Amino acid sequence: MSYELTTRILTSAISSRDDQMLGGMWAVVATLFVCRESYNESLTAALSRTAATSFSFILCLGYLCFFPFSSVGLFILIATGALILILIRRPGDIVTASITTAVVMVVAGISPEHAWRQPILRLFDTLIGIGVGITAVWIGRRLHSLRNVRVSIVRSEEPQLKITKETLQ
Repeated sequence: MSYELTTRILTSAISSRDDQMLGGMWAVVATLFVCRESYNESLTAALSRTAATSFSFILCLGYLCFFPFSSVGLFILIATGALILILIRRPGDIVTASITTAVVMVVAGISPEHAWRQPILRLFDTLIGIGVGITAVWIGRRLHSLRNVRVSIVRSEEPQLKITKETLQ
């Protein structure tokens, strides 16, 4: 669902086919990242993913507005990002922010013409994926709750029928 939303509906007017494909893949990654066992764990993962991606977005956009992609720039952004996240006591976001930075920067190197657009596009892809993932977990939770209610109703009716039969005899 996140792939379809990203590639066919939302980005077809604002990006190239390559950007759409990458965006679809990135949205799927974000969806998978937030799908956890419980809804609360999924919300925590969604908040973490949003924070790390937003942080990476700011770093990459700031860099790409002034400089083209380079491996040295990639190193500097990942190192700077990790250091800042350690200093603000969010070391759990380092891996996600670093992966996002690497993807954005390398894609900016592949398509240097409008490199500054990459952080913006990848942020939107991530938000779409997170939205789909949280929605899927919420729906799954509701369906599971309905199944448990049905099972408990069936189980509670059976003993009542036996009691009723025994009482009648």
